[in-house]
Amino acid sequence: MTTMPSLTRAPLAALLLLVLLVLAGCSPAAEDEAGSASPPPAEDAAPDEAADAAATVVVEHAFGETEVDGVPARIVTLGLQWTDVLLAMGVQPVGHVFEALAGETGIYPWQDALSADAVALDTTDGLPLEQIAALDPDLILVTYQAPDQATFDSLADIAPTIGLLGGNQVDPWQDQVAVAGELLGDPEGAQAVIDEVTDLVQQTATDLPGLQGRTFLLANYVPGDSIYVVADEEDGASQLFQDLGMVLEPGVVEVADDVSGRANLSLEQAGLLASDLLITFSNGAQPTELVGWDALPAVQTGGAADVDAPTVVGLNTPTPLSIPFSLDAVRPALEAVAAAG
Repeated sequence: MTTMPSLTRAPLAALLLLVLLVLAGCSPAAEDEAGSASPPPAEDAAPDEAADAAATVVVEHAFGETEVDGVPARIVTLGLQWTDVLLAMGVQPVGHVFEALAGETGIYPWQDALSADAVALDTTDGLPLEQIAALDPDLILVTYQAPDQATFDSLADIAPTIGLLGGNQVDPWQDQVAVAGELLGDPEGAQAVIDEVTDLVQQTATDLPGLQGRTFLLANYVPGDSIYVVADEEDGASQLFQDLGMVLEPGVVEVADDVSGRANLSLEQAGLLASDLLITFSNGAQPTELVGWDALPAVQTGGAADVDAPTVVGLNTPTPLSIPFSLDAVRPALEAVAAAG
């Protein structure tokens, strides 16, 4: 099964997320009647296109920095967020991770634009380095699949590779799209993607003003083990709810003690799930098994939602494609919280 942030028992160090890299090229010079190269008419040339095309893009990430020359044409995405960012920008990866939590197809409902020609990579037993190399990539975008320098270096030996943009387990999707737009030479297209999703989130907040100042938690209940919760206000999953005007449950933040990303609560600490909005993924079990579940504020007001794998994945690692799907799925719980507020 593909390991995911906050969805398995994997150590937090294995939950790194990462960034995409691509660059725009220049259009070939037109041939004049004498056969010599001459620039195309000014009205046909994109502004600064030639200058941008000659540039080397340097991206800083968790494992240092990576230089990319020219326009990557064969991109392998080893992480859901970057697969979705490429698709949102109209770019197809040549290879992507088979998402086990998505079911038999390995593709989530919002990824219908993904080409059947893209190779699905099974990472159950680790990264298939030979298969990745056989795809002849000129760029690799990896997330938590590269938890350490050694793994990253093994990918960088194949092609330029980029790791997590920031210091959190999940990069904000807006940052990823902005970087993609700059490197693809299409900042306007990237801004359009950002604006469309931002408008949807803001419209949700406008429709539900009662969400302002209410608390939230996104939790993964692993039966017989523990509860993993998003406990970092800077994490990409947390920021999505903050964009709705909500705040991370203070009790969990305090107990987490500045953890980066996700905190691990014991089953005896289930009472800390005292947020107004409580979204859980129970791994095939029932959250009612948790001691004190019925007494939790969100359960009493209708602000609790035990969701399926696609929905929690879409919220846990938000992308410009997953956000509309997941927000629609938890809309009843959001409405209940807003009404109670």
